[in-house]
Amino acid sequence: MNINNINFTSFIRVAEAGSFNKAAEELYITSTALIKQINLLESDLGIRLFERTHRGIALTKAGESLYKDAKYITEYCREAIVRAQSAEFAKETVIRIGTSSIMPAQMLMDLWPKIHENCADVSFKLVPFENTSDNAREILKNLGQNIDVVTGFVDELLMEQRDCRGLLIKNEPICCAVPISHPLAGKEKLSVQDLYGQDLMIIHRGWCRHMDELRDDLSENHPQINLVNFDLYNVGVFNQCEQNQDILVVIESWSMVHPLMKVIPVEWAHVMPVGILYSPQPTKVVSRFLSALEKVLVSLQQ
Repeated sequence: MNINNINFTSFIRVAEAGSFNKAAEELYITSTALIKQINLLESDLGIRLFERTHRGIALTKAGESLYKDAKYITEYCREAIVRAQSAEFAKETVIRIGTSSIMPAQMLMDLWPKIHENCADVSFKLVPFENTSDNAREILKNLGQNIDVVTGFVDELLMEQRDCRGLLIKNEPICCAVPISHPLAGKEKLSVQDLYGQDLMIIHRGWCRHMDELRDDLSENHPQINLVNFDLYNVGVFNQCEQNQDILVVIESWSMVHPLMKVIPVEWAHVMPVGILYSPQPTKVVSRFLSALEKVLVSLQQ
């Protein structure tokens, strides 16, 4: 088997369409040609990827496993190309800002006009990426290669684990995201007691110190709340929360991540430090950018 000959695109289209005919239309090829591709793929791999019945097709267990990995591989390859293109065309005075639905660049864009006053020759380029566990880990550990800075949590534990540094912009209140159909969605502010008897989704222990402090507070003082662990903040977690009618621990600025979730402040003192994450060895242009940002933040505090 030559792994380079595997046509992941055709396989993914069939898996998502649930039909050879529909997938063939999307790929602009004949159904016969597409079926031959899938049959050849199954032969090369030595496994059945689809159950074929008179009602249609469905993924086998092996097919489900390959589909999950194939989606990740194709997305990672696409983003690798974007990052390579970014590196190829990057100028010495360009700051490459990573952006995703969970790590948006809007906070930095709001400050950009004032930053530009202090380093007028510096421009920026947005580099989109998907917030998967592997992506987030690799991007933060390799800041300065394809992406110079990202917005994120300036938490000591998180930065130590990801081998990066941070510049604090503000402390954001930790809030709760509630499905708009949830009984609590009508409230403009939540008390901790409102969460009693609810499933509260909170990221796993050891991800960052500030979330661990919230977890400890709730476990010790409010055991009536059922804490539900999850591994990574991404859109999938918001979808899961909305579908299960759970409540999700978030920050204030994530109010636009999911249209069916309402971000509501909570009557507690917990906050998350939010700012810019960058390499421990920043380039000269990144250092100039950070100095300009620090001047802007100082001026805003006066």
